[in-house]
Parts: sequence; structure tokens; C-alpha cells
Amino acid sequence: MPNFRGVRLTNAHETLLWASPSRESAHTFHHHALKALNDGQQMRSDWVLPVCSGKERLRVDGAKAHPAQKPEALLYRVLTASSRPGDVVLDPFFGTGTTGAVAKRLGRRWVGIERDPGYAALAEARIEGTIEGSGDSLISQDDRRRAPRLPFGRLLEEGLLTPGENLFFDADRGRSAVVLADGALLAGPVMGSIHLVGRHFAGGSPCNGWEHWFYESEAGELRPIDHLREELRAATRAE
Repeated sequence: MPNFRGVRLTNAHETLLWASPSRESAHTFHHHALKALNDGQQMRSDWVLPVCSGKERLRVDGAKAHPAQKPEALLYRVLTASSRPGDVVLDPFFGTGTTGAVAKRLGRRWVGIERDPGYAALAEARIEGTIEGSGDSLISQDDRRRAPRLPFGRLLEEGLLTPGENLFFDADRGRSAVVLADGALLAGPVMGSIHLVGRHFAGGSPCNGWEHWFYESEAGELRPIDHLREELRAATRAE
């Protein structure tokens, strides 16, 4: 919102809210998809995106068709974060249809509400000319947070790892830990979970052990232990 009266700071951000329809349901937030969009770095809460301009800006007789047309890059990021392919996206202030166009690109369905017939006509024409995507082929839907939680010890219980086996940190055979029967790791004087011992090797930085520990396959190759977890999840789903 602009600050015309000069009595406060000009707002430099808009707030996004995540909600779910009931206490029993979880809101959608694709952390890993946003991280992939941001070159592998966790997405920050402050986004710097250019305003809508150039060919993307809709014009009628050379003038801007809508004074507040949002850039598609903004809606692309919002819908990537908060929806899945096939979901219905509601925009009660549809304007020239930016939300609908991006929803179509990402394989989402949409409902738009717009009281101005001129804007509604522009939105219809714009969305009609937008190529529809499947969603799955356009963005990474890494939904690990919704996957069944499996403790590291399950890999031992299912025989995918054995007590006394060595795990290697960050594919570096120079740094290793021994797997104990209860699922803890032992690396010299340090003993604890895959995350705690991983944090020790990472110099105290937070560490997701599933992403940093490797086991040696029968062929002598180092592979992430997360692959074993995914195998176990797949077997569980198949049952």
C-alpha cells in the first residue's frame, strides 16, 4: 500500500497467510520446492521481484489495462509454495487473471471473482492463450514433510543396515561412525543420533543426518542412507 499522507513508513512487503480448513488437516507448504527454486538455499521471507512490465503488462490502446497487475513470477512462487497439482485456487479479486494464468501453467484449477466486465474479459482472453501444464512436470513436488516418519532404527529392524556397520559423513571415507544396535552412532568419544553426530562433524551447524550419512553398498559404492528410508517407505506403501 502506498503512503500518500506521509504519516507512517511505506509498506515494503505483503504478508502471506497459510491456513487449513480444520484442526485435523494440515496446511500446504512446499519447503523443498521453494528451496529448489532458490538455487538450493532456503527461501527467505523477503522477496525481491520486478514489477509487471514489458510484454507481460496488459495494455489497452497503449495504456495499462490494470493499475495493479501482479507479476506472474510472484504468483508462481506463491502457488508453488502453497498448492499441489489439481488443487483449486480461489482469487476473489481476479483483476486481469494473473492467478488463473499461473495456476493453469502449474496444473492447478482456479476460481476467479471479478466485478469489472472489462477486466474479466481480459482475464478470459489471457488464460485462454496460456499453455496448460501438468504441474508435476514443471516443479519439484518434494513432499517429505507429509511422508510417513520413519526413525533411523527401522533400517536396523528391517535388516537394511546392521549393527557394527560403518557410515560415512558427506561421502568422505575419512570421517565415519559405527552403527550401534539401538540406532545410535559412535564416532570416537561422540555418541548419539544421526543428526547429533552429524552436527559434530559439521562443526556444530544444524545437520539433517538423512542427507549427510552414506552407507557402502555391496558393489562398494557410497549411497545416501535416505535411499534406504525411501525404499522402506515404498515397501510400506505397497503393503
